[in-house]
Amino acid sequence: MEYTKEYWINCGKRSLRYAKIFLKWCIIATVIGTLCGAVGTAFHYSVEYVTGVRENHSFIINFLPFAGLIIVFLYRVSGMKHDKGTNLVIGSIRDQNLTIPFKMAPLIFISTVITHMFGGSAGREGAALQLGGSMGSTIGKLFKLSDDDRHIMTLCGMSAVFAALFGTPITATLFSMEVISIGILYFCALVPCALSAIIAYAITCAFNITPTNFVLKQVPEINIEIGLKVGVLGICCAVLAVLFCMLMHMASDFFKHFFKNQYVRIFVGGLIIVILTHLIGSTDYNGAGMGIITNAIHGDAKPYAFLLKMLFTCVTIGCGFRGGEIVPAFFIGSTFGCALGNLMGLDPATSAAVGLVCFFCAVVNCPLTSILLGIELFGSDGLILFAIACAISYMMSGYYSLYSEQKIIYSKLRPHYVNLYTNKEVHTAARKDEHSADQPELDE
Repeated sequence: MEYTKEYWINCGKRSLRYAKIFLKWCIIATVIGTLCGAVGTAFHYSVEYVTGVRENHSFIINFLPFAGLIIVFLYRVSGMKHDKGTNLVIGSIRDQNLTIPFKMAPLIFISTVITHMFGGSAGREGAALQLGGSMGSTIGKLFKLSDDDRHIMTLCGMSAVFAALFGTPITATLFSMEVISIGILYFCALVPCALSAIIAYAITCAFNITPTNFVLKQVPEINIEIGLKVGVLGICCAVLAVLFCMLMHMASDFFKHFFKNQYVRIFVGGLIIVILTHLIGSTDYNGAGMGIITNAIHGDAKPYAFLLKMLFTCVTIGCGFRGGEIVPAFFIGSTFGCALGNLMGLDPATSAAVGLVCFFCAVVNCPLTSILLGIELFGSDGLILFAIACAISYMMSGYYSLYSEQKIIYSKLRPHYVNLYTNKEVHTAARKDEHSADQPELDE
């Protein structure tokens, strides 16, 4: 190559162009991170406050069916009767025709707070992804950015609010890049997502919000026996994750089939939660259940807790209450891991931590995010254990997911292009994976 004057001029122009793009995203990410950090802080304190109210006045759970009527009314009066929630946010990244309305943000904020206040079994990440996605998309419209840039803005918002609520900025950065299309990482969003997540996280720290993290007192040294036990745990969590995803979608279909009217549907679902709470005689399975997760990480969990949490969450989300499934997934994974660890002779606290991480991996199909989550939540001492469990649970969980708009772009078993939606195209994906590896590409 001849390094002529024209060559150096072109290099300079390209460098200037990259610098302008970098500066643009720094400014935009700062705006998104600041706004989403502020909203995330307000949301955190709101959920924390109503959770305290519910725990101090447990009788309020009896009003859950009526709280559901308010949620349905809010969505119907806002013209979002058939809102797809997080699935809309995920689908909008790939589909230019899907737009995220700004009113999704206040609606999910209010409805999630109502769900938590009255004892619905739900998490926070559904609100995080919808709040962030809605705000990011709206800011992109205000800046009059292109469709591609608005998609990056949506990812920025998702990362920012996720980081604000969970205190895990690195996990939040990678999660929004990995969760949309499995097999593809949206590296074009790395700088803005990372910057917005870190800024949002810094804002929450400034408001004295303690990041979610745990201390593992004893992490066993890796050897063949420990590796095999962790592998078994990864397989079991994958099987449980498939069951959980199937039950979540079956519960939604069940309520829609038998109760056509949304008001009746959510009222019946709320009534079921109230009855179950009284039958069990405990409020451990209402709300997010962070206290139970903490106990499991300390090695103390009821052996059937994960089953009851699955039941409560499937009913809550299936009938129409708002929130997320990831914190319940943390609950299920940690309590199941703790119980299985006791059976296998594996330290129950370590087993609970590994169970939380690999169960999360299996239900969202994000192995890299899950490994980073393990490091940010529990420290790096258990890195090898997290990696083993996540790798196995990712592969063994097949083509199931909590999000029906999530796509598996490349097969989990072979370097084949499959491009299939999760859940509804599972059997098609399985058949494609059974084809000969000599076939270079598999299309729909």
